[in-house]
Amino acid sequence: MVTIAQDPAADRVLSDDPFALLVGMLLDQQYPMEHAFRGPAKILERFGTLDPAAIADAEPDAFVDLCATPPAIHRYGRSMAGRVQALAKVVVDEYDGDASRIWSDVGSAPVLMKRLTALPGYGEQKAKIFTALLAKQLDVKPRGWTKASGDYAKKGYRSVADVVDADSLQKVRQFKKAKKAEAKAAQA
Repeated sequence: MVTIAQDPAADRVLSDDPFALLVGMLLDQQYPMEHAFRGPAKILERFGTLDPAAIADAEPDAFVDLCATPPAIHRYGRSMAGRVQALAKVVVDEYDGDASRIWSDVGSAPVLMKRLTALPGYGEQKAKIFTALLAKQLDVKPRGWTKASGDYAKKGYRSVADVVDADSLQKVRQFKKAKKAEAKAAQA
């Protein structure tokens, strides 16, 4: 079972629903990762479903309100609501509403990376991390995944792909903090 959210109910949602995992990764920016990955469970609790078709078809203002109501799905709950709906629309239109099809019928990591970077809110960095997450935690390892994931494929505590418990979450935090300090020192 995925344990990124550090909350049993939220982690079960992430483990049971591929779209939830995709949304959690979408929300993982400028917000503590465990809170971002709790977002899908909040949507499920408030909206009643994580069905991409229902989310894509939801009245936008009502969906924004649902996502922004405290505790919001993200620090920027209003703007992220729109991104979640845009992501749901792509999953419906291109993958018949089944988010797992993004990675389940892919033969190579370059194809997976192309699919992921085409998603709303997914740039190259996020696609690399999600590819590593799929490989390390769900055993989805398309040909070339280590090269496509770059440093995120390495052993250690580099990203959400390496979070399996509270201890690993803290180690990832420490790694990120050290990287930011290195980058800041390099700019000085």
